[in-house]
Amino acid sequence: MIRIYRDGELSDDQLLYRNATKVDVAGIVADILDHVRREGDKAVFAYTEKFDGARLDTLLVSQEEIEEAFSLTEPEFIETLKLAERNIREFHSKQIRQSFVFTRRGGVVMGQKVLPIAKVGLYVPGGTAPYPSTVMMDAVPAKLAGCGEIVMVTPCGRDGKVNPGILAAARIAGVDRIFKVGGAQAIAALAYGTESIPRVDKIVGPGNTFVAEAKKQVYGQVAIDTIAGPSEVLIVSDAKTDYRHIAADMLAQAEHDVLACSVLVTTSPALAEQVQREIEEQLAVLPREAIARASIEDNGKIILVDSLDRALEIANAVAPEHLELCVDEPFRFLDAVQNAGSVFLGRDCPEALGDYLGGTNHTLPTTGTARFGSPLSVDDFIKKIQYTYYPQAAFREVAEDIARFAMKEELAGHARSALIRMEEEDT
Repeated sequence: MIRIYRDGELSDDQLLYRNATKVDVAGIVADILDHVRREGDKAVFAYTEKFDGARLDTLLVSQEEIEEAFSLTEPEFIETLKLAERNIREFHSKQIRQSFVFTRRGGVVMGQKVLPIAKVGLYVPGGTAPYPSTVMMDAVPAKLAGCGEIVMVTPCGRDGKVNPGILAAARIAGVDRIFKVGGAQAIAALAYGTESIPRVDKIVGPGNTFVAEAKKQVYGQVAIDTIAGPSEVLIVSDAKTDYRHIAADMLAQAEHDVLACSVLVTTSPALAEQVQREIEEQLAVLPREAIARASIEDNGKIILVDSLDRALEIANAVAPEHLELCVDEPFRFLDAVQNAGSVFLGRDCPEALGDYLGGTNHTLPTTGTARFGSPLSVDDFIKKIQYTYYPQAAFREVAEDIARFAMKEELAGHARSALIRMEEEDT
């Protein structure tokens, strides 16, 4: 059963503590990366058979397979995917950056070019559950950014087929190529390239512990979005929210992973006890009860506070991935939120809305990294090049200042590079 704590009983670190795996993840991942780097497709085929139980002849998902999956997907879900794509595209289109240029006195020209990353790799999980929503969240911003090629990797089943919903989402979102590979071996293939899978410039998307570790180890070889941890939600509520809704929202996170973390911070002792009991009732009928129960019992918490202002202080200290403000006039508290991945305002705005089709991105900073991290966005799929032009006269005006700065850093060569342009040309 989830525990109820009084304010002050837990440190900030304890609020999002998770029972960590004792497996040597780093060592296992390092071996996989090295194997794929040396043996390419051969290693990927071997790991796919070992971990997914699938013996494949090819890694590429064919166009025929995509069309078959599309035809097998319920028409109602196809329409839902299209709604999600429209909403996600509408929100993320506001993030598109423009190049700029300006001039200064003396004919100086300065500017910045905004360019799409040429080739990006999307990792879409498919182990304990399929995630067509992740396809949308990763691919739509990449398309808006104008990336030249979008390559997706995702695990297949023992029959060698990818979940139809994932393939349908990929078709609607505009993914260019899809490969049947998951886990650390998929990250290795994207980072180093194989005979079948192209090397990309950046890898984005959430995954399990092994995927996160693989992204960490290949960083520098390629860019990555973030090293995602288990999912988490922190709910701030007064006494008026329906306890059944809060329990359902907490379990929605708990069913992701045994390491997921669900926290309620409330001013109401009565609500805390109601939620505690309701979680047990809803757990009993949840299909993924075993996962959700382990998450709730190991990592779930209910915290009693004296005021909503104090609740917001705790939320900012935790910096949760998802923050629900189940209070009257939620916009009144929005300015107080300093650290959160995505904020859901009001009693009828559950985090599940953001997971699927509200329009905001669901690839978010986790485990406290919302203190400095941001949601996945169009910005993750662009790069910027700056440029400068100084005419001779304009440069001569600042040459001595450049040299003065250089000498302060004891870099005489830099100073000479500036001052030599002040010398009179030989006649």
